[in-house]
Formats: sequence, structure tokens, C-alpha cells
Amino acid sequence: MKERALIHLSRRERQIMDVVYGLGRATATDVLSRLPDPPSYSAVRAMLRVLETKGHLRHVLEGKSYVWIPTLGRSRASRSALQNMLKTFFDGSAEKAVAALLDISRTEMTDDDLQRLSRLIEEARQEGR
Repeated sequence: MKERALIHLSRRERQIMDVVYGLGRATATDVLSRLPDPPSYSAVRAMLRVLETKGHLRHVLEGKSYVWIPTLGRSRASRSALQNMLKTFFDGSAEKAVAALLDISRTEMTDDDLQRLSRLIEEARQEGR
């Protein structure tokens, strides 16, 4: 199955997906109550249908309400979005992306954070990645 890139979503569509991923499943009312500067209920319902048409959500009928569920697990969706970000902003280079992350989070990273990253890098090296 071709991965759907969350990077190609509008700001509002990403916000809606964040709500649905955060809850695991959500009604339009759930989404509306958690959006910043929310649009109308009708607009949320329309955007949920658009996200379904784009293949990001599916719905099930529970009682009289549609419940919206992501079509991809969050980790698969985030991996797809990250791959697109690497291609778009870092010439496909994980090294450049990691260097940028380290640069912008220089003051926020603890020694424990850096040790965990070092272990992940060593594990990747041993696995031949």
C-alpha cells in the first residue's frame, strides 16, 4: 500500500489528524472541541470527509454518529511524513536532519539524551543500517 504523506495536508487538516491520532478515534464533536480557533461544526464534518477521500481516515457508524479512525497507524504515518521531510528539506540525508536537530536543540539536550542517541546510532551501525 502506498503511504499517504501527512506533509501534504493543510494546517487545519494536520490539526484534525493530530486530534484523531491523539484520541485514537473521534467524532466530529470530539474534533471540534479540541481544535484551536475552531471552525463551524459543518466545516469540521466537511474536512473529515475530505480526509477520508484523501485516504487518511475512515469512518464507522456508531449509533447515529460517525466515528473517524486513521487508516494508518501513527508510527507509519509519521515515518512517511519524515521521509517526505528528509527529501524536501535535507536532500534525503538523515545526517543533515540529525545535525539540524542537534543544532536547534543544543541547549535542551541532556547527557542522558545524547547517550540514548549514541546507543541508537551504535545499534543502527551493528544492524548495518
